[in-house]
Amino acid sequence: MSRVDARERAGAARAPSPLWRLGLVRSEIGTTFRRWRTLALLAVLAAVPVLVGIAVKIQTDDGSSGGGGAGGPAFIAQVTNNGLFLVFTSLAATLPFFLPMAIGVVAGDAIAGEASSGTLRYLLVAPAGRTRLLLAKYATVITFCLAATLVVAVSALVVGALLFPLGDVTLISGTTVSFADGLLRAGVIAVVVAASLVGVAAVGLFISTLTNSGIAAMAATVGLLITVQILDQIPQLHAVQPYLFPHYWLSFADLLRDPVYWDELRRNLGLQALYAAVFGSAAWARFTTRDITV
Repeated sequence: MSRVDARERAGAARAPSPLWRLGLVRSEIGTTFRRWRTLALLAVLAAVPVLVGIAVKIQTDDGSSGGGGAGGPAFIAQVTNNGLFLVFTSLAATLPFFLPMAIGVVAGDAIAGEASSGTLRYLLVAPAGRTRLLLAKYATVITFCLAATLVVAVSALVVGALLFPLGDVTLISGTTVSFADGLLRAGVIAVVVAASLVGVAAVGLFISTLTNSGIAAMAATVGLLITVQILDQIPQLHAVQPYLFPHYWLSFADLLRDPVYWDELRRNLGLQALYAAVFGSAAWARFTTRDITV
Protein backbone atom coordinates (compact mmCIF):
# COMPACT_ATOMS: atom_id res chain seq x y z
CA MET A 1 0.00 0.00 0.00
CA SER A 2 1.31 3.47 -0.90
CA ARG A 3 1.79 6.46 1.37
CA VAL A 4 -0.92 8.20 -0.66
CA ASP A 5 -3.45 5.67 0.66
CA ALA A 6 -2.26 6.36 4.21
CA ARG A 7 -2.65 10.11 3.69
CA GLU A 8 -6.17 9.61 2.32
CA ARG A 9 -7.18 7.56 5.36
CA ALA A 10 -5.56 10.00 7.76
CA GLY A 11 -7.39 12.83 6.02
CA ALA A 12 -10.66 10.95 6.34
CA ALA A 13 -10.10 10.67 10.08
CA ARG A 14 -9.45 14.45 10.31
CA ALA A 15 -12.47 15.50 8.22
CA PRO A 16 -14.77 17.82 10.20
CA SER A 17 -18.00 15.87 9.90
CA PRO A 18 -20.64 14.65 12.39
CA LEU A 19 -19.67 11.15 11.23
CA TRP A 20 -15.93 11.71 11.39
CA ARG A 21 -15.49 8.68 13.58
CA LEU A 22 -16.75 6.52 10.72
CA GLY A 23 -14.46 8.18 8.19
CA LEU A 24 -11.53 5.94 9.08
CA VAL A 25 -13.68 2.80 8.80
CA ARG A 26 -15.01 3.84 5.38
CA SER A 27 -11.52 4.66 4.18
CA GLU A 28 -10.10 1.35 5.45
CA ILE A 29 -12.89 -0.61 3.77
CA GLY A 30 -12.40 1.26 0.50
CA THR A 31 -8.63 0.76 0.59
CA THR A 32 -8.96 -2.97 1.34
CA PHE A 33 -11.45 -3.64 -1.45
CA ARG A 34 -9.37 -1.71 -4.00
CA ARG A 35 -6.36 -3.96 -3.54
CA TRP A 36 -5.67 -6.48 -6.25
CA ARG A 37 -5.03 -9.18 -3.64
CA THR A 38 -8.51 -8.71 -2.18
CA LEU A 39 -10.13 -8.80 -5.61
CA ALA A 40 -8.15 -11.94 -6.47
CA LEU A 41 -9.35 -13.66 -3.28
CA LEU A 42 -12.96 -12.78 -4.08
CA ALA A 43 -12.52 -14.02 -7.66
CA VAL A 44 -11.21 -17.38 -6.42
CA LEU A 45 -14.14 -17.69 -4.03
CA ALA A 46 -16.59 -16.86 -6.82
CA ALA A 47 -15.00 -19.52 -9.02
CA VAL A 48 -15.57 -22.36 -6.53
CA PRO A 49 -19.36 -22.59 -7.11
CA VAL A 50 -18.75 -22.47 -10.86
CA LEU A 51 -16.40 -25.44 -10.67
CA VAL A 52 -18.69 -27.38 -8.33
CA GLY A 53 -21.75 -26.71 -10.50
CA ILE A 54 -20.00 -27.72 -13.73
CA ALA A 55 -18.60 -30.88 -12.09
CA VAL A 56 -22.05 -31.93 -10.86
CA LYS A 57 -23.60 -31.13 -14.23
CA ILE A 58 -21.04 -33.22 -16.11
CA GLN A 59 -21.42 -36.09 -13.67
CA THR A 60 -25.20 -36.16 -13.93
CA ASP A 61 -25.11 -35.83 -17.72
CA ASP A 62 -23.12 -39.07 -17.71
CA GLY A 63 -26.07 -40.76 -16.04
CA SER A 64 -24.79 -40.99 -12.47
CA SER A 65 -26.70 -39.78 -9.44
CA GLY A 66 -24.49 -36.80 -8.62
CA GLY A 67 -24.29 -37.83 -5.02
CA GLY A 68 -20.76 -36.59 -4.64
CA GLY A 69 -19.41 -39.72 -3.01
CA ALA A 70 -18.10 -40.13 0.52
CA GLY A 71 -16.70 -37.02 2.09
CA GLY A 72 -18.52 -34.63 -0.27
CA PRO A 73 -20.73 -31.81 0.96
CA ALA A 74 -23.99 -33.13 2.43
CA PHE A 75 -26.18 -31.12 0.04
CA ILE A 76 -24.52 -32.09 -3.22
CA ALA A 77 -26.96 -34.93 -3.93
CA GLN A 78 -29.81 -32.39 -4.03
CA VAL A 79 -28.17 -29.95 -6.46
CA THR A 80 -29.50 -31.63 -9.60
CA ASN A 81 -33.08 -31.42 -8.29
CA ASN A 82 -32.86 -27.80 -7.17
CA GLY A 83 -30.12 -25.31 -8.09
CA LEU A 84 -30.62 -23.49 -4.78
CA PHE A 85 -28.81 -26.35 -3.08
CA LEU A 86 -25.66 -25.29 -4.92
CA VAL A 87 -25.58 -22.34 -2.50
CA PHE A 88 -25.51 -24.64 0.52
CA THR A 89 -23.06 -27.01 -1.16
CA SER A 90 -20.67 -24.21 -2.08
CA LEU A 91 -20.73 -22.71 1.41
CA ALA A 92 -20.07 -26.16 2.89
CA ALA A 93 -17.21 -26.69 0.41
CA THR A 94 -15.53 -23.32 1.00
CA LEU A 95 -16.06 -22.97 4.76
CA PRO A 96 -13.44 -25.49 5.93
CA PHE A 97 -10.55 -23.83 4.07
CA PHE A 98 -11.13 -21.30 1.28
CA LEU A 99 -13.26 -18.79 3.19
CA PRO A 100 -11.22 -18.81 6.44
CA MET A 101 -7.97 -18.73 4.43
CA ALA A 102 -9.13 -15.56 2.68
CA ILE A 103 -10.14 -14.05 6.03
CA GLY A 104 -6.80 -15.04 7.51
CA VAL A 105 -4.91 -13.29 4.71
CA VAL A 106 -6.85 -10.04 5.13
CA ALA A 107 -6.76 -10.12 8.95
CA GLY A 108 -3.11 -11.10 9.14
CA ASP A 109 -2.14 -8.19 6.91
CA ALA A 110 -4.28 -5.62 8.76
CA ILE A 111 -1.62 -4.22 11.11
CA ALA A 112 1.54 -6.05 10.06
CA GLY A 113 1.04 -4.99 6.44
CA GLU A 114 0.97 -1.33 7.47
CA ALA A 115 4.14 -1.83 9.50
CA SER A 116 5.98 -3.60 6.69
CA SER A 117 5.03 -0.88 4.17
CA GLY A 118 6.09 1.89 6.54
CA THR A 119 2.66 3.56 6.83
CA LEU A 120 1.67 2.52 10.36
CA ARG A 121 3.34 5.45 12.12
CA TYR A 122 1.80 7.88 9.64
CA LEU A 123 -1.69 6.48 10.30
CA LEU A 124 -1.21 6.91 14.03
CA VAL A 125 -0.53 10.63 13.52
CA ALA A 126 -4.27 10.97 12.78
CA PRO A 127 -6.48 11.86 15.77
CA ALA A 128 -8.17 8.47 15.64
CA GLY A 129 -5.61 6.90 17.96
CA ARG A 130 -4.54 3.28 18.30
CA THR A 131 -7.80 1.92 19.70
CA ARG A 132 -9.94 3.45 16.99
CA LEU A 133 -7.51 2.35 14.28
CA LEU A 134 -7.63 -1.21 15.60
CA LEU A 135 -11.43 -1.14 15.70
CA ALA A 136 -11.48 0.20 12.13
CA LYS A 137 -9.21 -2.64 11.03
CA TYR A 138 -11.41 -5.25 12.70
CA ALA A 139 -14.57 -3.72 11.23
CA THR A 140 -12.92 -3.91 7.82
CA VAL A 141 -12.09 -7.60 8.27
CA ILE A 142 -15.66 -8.33 9.44
CA THR A 143 -16.96 -6.50 6.36
CA PHE A 144 -14.74 -8.70 4.22
CA CYS A 145 -16.14 -11.79 6.00
CA LEU A 146 -19.64 -10.81 4.93
CA ALA A 147 -18.58 -9.80 1.41
CA ALA A 148 -16.65 -13.03 0.83
CA THR A 149 -19.56 -15.16 2.02
CA LEU A 150 -22.04 -13.27 -0.14
CA VAL A 151 -19.77 -13.63 -3.18
CA VAL A 152 -19.84 -17.42 -2.77
CA ALA A 153 -23.61 -17.47 -2.18
CA VAL A 154 -24.51 -15.17 -5.09
CA SER A 155 -22.15 -16.94 -7.48
CA ALA A 156 -23.64 -20.30 -6.48
CA LEU A 157 -27.19 -19.00 -6.90
CA VAL A 158 -26.48 -17.69 -10.40
CA VAL A 159 -24.70 -20.88 -11.49
CA GLY A 160 -27.39 -23.06 -9.90
CA ALA A 161 -30.12 -21.15 -11.75
CA LEU A 162 -28.27 -21.51 -15.06
CA LEU A 163 -27.43 -25.20 -14.81
CA PHE A 164 -30.25 -26.73 -12.75
CA PRO A 165 -33.99 -26.27 -12.17
CA LEU A 166 -35.30 -24.08 -9.37
CA GLY A 167 -38.43 -24.69 -7.36
CA ASP A 168 -39.80 -25.72 -3.99
CA VAL A 169 -37.14 -26.79 -1.50
CA THR A 170 -37.22 -30.11 0.34
CA LEU A 171 -35.49 -29.58 3.67
CA ILE A 172 -33.27 -32.08 5.47
CA SER A 173 -36.19 -32.97 7.73
CA GLY A 174 -38.30 -33.87 4.68
CA THR A 175 -40.58 -30.84 4.82
CA THR A 176 -41.15 -29.02 1.53
CA VAL A 177 -41.13 -25.21 1.58
CA SER A 178 -41.55 -22.62 -1.14
CA PHE A 179 -38.64 -21.34 -3.18
CA ALA A 180 -39.01 -17.92 -1.50
CA ASP A 181 -38.71 -19.55 1.92
CA GLY A 182 -35.67 -21.50 0.74
CA LEU A 183 -34.10 -18.34 -0.64
CA LEU A 184 -34.67 -16.58 2.67
CA ARG A 185 -33.03 -19.46 4.51
CA ALA A 186 -30.08 -19.22 2.10
CA GLY A 187 -29.66 -15.55 2.99
CA VAL A 188 -29.78 -16.28 6.71
CA ILE A 189 -27.28 -19.11 6.26
CA ALA A 190 -24.88 -16.76 4.44
CA VAL A 191 -25.04 -14.33 7.36
CA VAL A 192 -24.49 -17.17 9.86
CA VAL A 193 -21.48 -18.40 7.88
CA ALA A 194 -20.04 -14.87 7.88
CA ALA A 195 -20.60 -14.67 11.65
CA SER A 196 -18.82 -18.02 12.01
CA LEU A 197 -15.64 -16.37 10.75
CA VAL A 198 -15.38 -13.56 13.30
CA GLY A 199 -13.26 -15.80 15.54
CA VAL A 200 -10.71 -16.35 12.77
CA ALA A 201 -10.76 -12.61 12.09
CA ALA A 202 -9.91 -11.82 15.73
CA VAL A 203 -7.14 -14.43 15.86
CA GLY A 204 -5.64 -13.08 12.63
CA LEU A 205 -5.80 -9.50 13.88
CA PHE A 206 -4.03 -10.50 17.10
CA ILE A 207 -1.27 -12.27 15.16
CA SER A 208 -0.97 -9.19 12.97
CA THR A 209 -0.07 -7.09 16.03
CA LEU A 210 2.80 -9.42 16.94
CA THR A 211 5.02 -8.81 13.91
CA ASN A 212 6.09 -6.14 11.45
CA SER A 213 5.96 -8.57 8.53
CA GLY A 214 2.66 -8.84 6.67
CA ILE A 215 3.71 -12.06 4.95
CA ALA A 216 4.71 -13.66 8.26
CA ALA A 217 1.38 -12.68 9.86
CA MET A 218 -0.63 -14.07 6.95
CA ALA A 219 1.38 -17.30 6.89
CA ALA A 220 1.07 -17.76 10.66
CA THR A 221 -2.70 -17.18 10.58
CA VAL A 222 -3.27 -19.63 7.73
CA GLY A 223 -0.89 -22.15 9.34
CA LEU A 224 -2.78 -21.92 12.62
CA LEU A 225 -6.05 -22.39 10.78
CA ILE A 226 -4.81 -25.59 9.13
CA THR A 227 -3.43 -26.89 12.43
CA VAL A 228 -6.71 -26.30 14.28
CA GLN A 229 -8.65 -27.97 11.46
CA ILE A 230 -6.43 -31.06 11.79
CA LEU A 231 -6.85 -31.12 15.57
CA ASP A 232 -10.63 -30.97 15.12
CA GLN A 233 -10.50 -34.23 13.14
CA ILE A 234 -8.47 -36.30 15.64
CA PRO A 235 -10.87 -38.54 17.64
CA GLN A 236 -8.56 -38.68 20.68
CA LEU A 237 -9.00 -34.91 21.14
CA HIS A 238 -12.79 -35.00 21.38
CA ALA A 239 -12.68 -33.39 24.84
CA VAL A 240 -11.15 -30.15 23.55
CA GLN A 241 -12.71 -30.06 20.08
CA PRO A 242 -15.91 -28.22 21.18
CA TYR A 243 -13.65 -25.29 22.15
CA LEU A 244 -11.94 -25.04 18.75
CA PHE A 245 -13.34 -22.24 16.60
CA PRO A 246 -14.11 -24.40 13.50
CA HIS A 247 -15.88 -27.18 15.42
CA TYR A 248 -19.46 -25.94 14.85
CA TRP A 249 -18.94 -24.26 11.48
CA LEU A 250 -21.21 -26.65 9.58
CA SER A 251 -24.03 -26.23 12.09
CA PHE A 252 -25.64 -23.85 9.58
CA ALA A 253 -27.18 -27.00 8.06
CA ASP A 254 -29.60 -27.03 10.99
CA LEU A 255 -31.31 -24.01 9.44
CA LEU A 256 -32.52 -26.41 6.74
CA ARG A 257 -34.62 -28.35 9.21
CA ASP A 258 -38.23 -27.83 10.24
CA PRO A 259 -38.24 -27.04 13.07
CA VAL A 260 -34.78 -25.48 13.16
CA TYR A 261 -32.28 -27.08 15.56
CA TRP A 262 -30.80 -24.15 17.50
CA ASP A 263 -28.44 -25.86 19.97
CA GLU A 264 -25.30 -26.11 17.85
CA LEU A 265 -26.05 -22.80 16.13
CA ARG A 266 -26.04 -21.08 19.53
CA ARG A 267 -22.85 -22.87 20.53
CA ASN A 268 -21.18 -21.80 17.29
CA LEU A 269 -22.13 -18.12 17.59
CA GLY A 270 -21.28 -18.08 21.30
CA LEU A 271 -17.88 -19.64 20.63
CA GLN A 272 -17.14 -17.10 17.89
CA ALA A 273 -18.12 -14.26 20.24
CA LEU A 274 -15.79 -15.69 22.89
CA TYR A 275 -12.85 -15.88 20.46
CA ALA A 276 -13.60 -12.35 19.26
CA ALA A 277 -13.63 -11.04 22.84
CA VAL A 278 -10.49 -12.86 23.98
CA PHE A 279 -8.28 -12.33 20.95
CA GLY A 280 -9.72 -8.88 20.27
CA SER A 281 -8.74 -7.87 23.80
CA ALA A 282 -5.31 -9.44 23.35
CA ALA A 283 -4.85 -7.53 20.09
CA TRP A 284 -5.86 -4.28 21.80
CA ALA A 285 -3.49 -4.90 24.74
CA ARG A 286 -0.62 -5.66 22.40
CA PHE A 287 -1.23 -2.86 19.91
CA THR A 288 -1.79 -0.09 22.45
CA THR A 289 1.43 -0.89 24.35
CA ARG A 290 3.88 -1.82 21.61
CA ASP A 291 6.56 0.54 20.35
CA ILE A 292 5.82 1.66 16.79
CA THR A 293 9.13 2.09 15.04
CA VAL A 294 8.05 1.78 11.41
